[in-house]
Amino acid sequence: MISVTDLLLAIRPLHVCIGPTGHIRQVGKSFCKLGIDDPTGSRFLEVFEILRPAKPASMSELRDLAGQVLRLRLRAEPGLGLRGLVVDDRADGAILDLSFGIAVVDAVQRFGLTAQDFAPSDLVMELLFLQEAKSSAMAASFSLNARLNGARLAAETDALTDGLTGLHNRRALDGALARLGQSDTEYAILQMDLDRFKQVNDTLGHSVGDAVLKRVAAIVRSQTRQDDLLVRAGGDEFVVVCPGLTDDLRLTSLAAGLIRAISEPAMIDGQDVTIGASIGIAVSRMVVRCDPATHVSRADVALYAAKRSGRGRHLFWTSGMGDSLADLDLPAAQSRGG
Repeated sequence: MISVTDLLLAIRPLHVCIGPTGHIRQVGKSFCKLGIDDPTGSRFLEVFEILRPAKPASMSELRDLAGQVLRLRLRAEPGLGLRGLVVDDRADGAILDLSFGIAVVDAVQRFGLTAQDFAPSDLVMELLFLQEAKSSAMAASFSLNARLNGARLAAETDALTDGLTGLHNRRALDGALARLGQSDTEYAILQMDLDRFKQVNDTLGHSVGDAVLKRVAAIVRSQTRQDDLLVRAGGDEFVVVCPGLTDDLRLTSLAAGLIRAISEPAMIDGQDVTIGASIGIAVSRMVVRCDPATHVSRADVALYAAKRSGRGRHLFWTSGMGDSLADLDLPAAQSRGG
């Protein structure tokens, strides 16, 4: 006959068995993916913090909560919220059957969880499929709107295109932001500024500088999606608007790829040229919905913070940064410096 502990291991990947002394006797197989050491043998209340409805101080108090669902979190991962059903094991211990609740999407992305990390009867995989389908539908809707407007936009191509790089210009960006402000599409904005470009322009000449900008434009095209709006906003400043893309991991990968490719040394007009790039990112879902121009300003603030923290990196905008360069502790005149 299969034991209770073996049964739990087979069907409940996120359970915790607690002995009469309050020490963890067994955990489910999925715990190894949550970024913590094996907690077996540790005191339960030293590994987990119970938030509500009560904070038991002993095993007796924990068993008194049998049948209730607790809100708790791992002390080593305080940002990871969990729900746990308390079950009295009838041997002076307790069993907690855990789940991620509404945070499951973030947990799957953060820890690389798969269907094997959830109980076979769990609806998580179906919910994740629906979430992905929703994101794809939103991206497809934005793409369809862009195609329907294609004929009208074609007539404005020259007025909306940067003559040097062939990317869109500031006027095109303003129009795209206005349309985003009237839609329900979520999006991300990447503000990118080249590091050491002014030095290249001043020492090697404007023809080399123009060639560098064209090379950067080609890299941006190669790293982005067809529906992304690519803008040279002026000088060595670039903006990428990503409709339907709000996942932090994918945005991190995009920013890192751009910085890595742009930072590769290049031979231009017989000259060895090495520049870099810094990027600030603002995501529309991160805050209460506001005007897209505000998100552009926030991405600019994050870009400035990336420059100030050492360049050659990307940062996401956070509320602590403020909405504009004027909110920072240094004047905007010191913002970038090439």
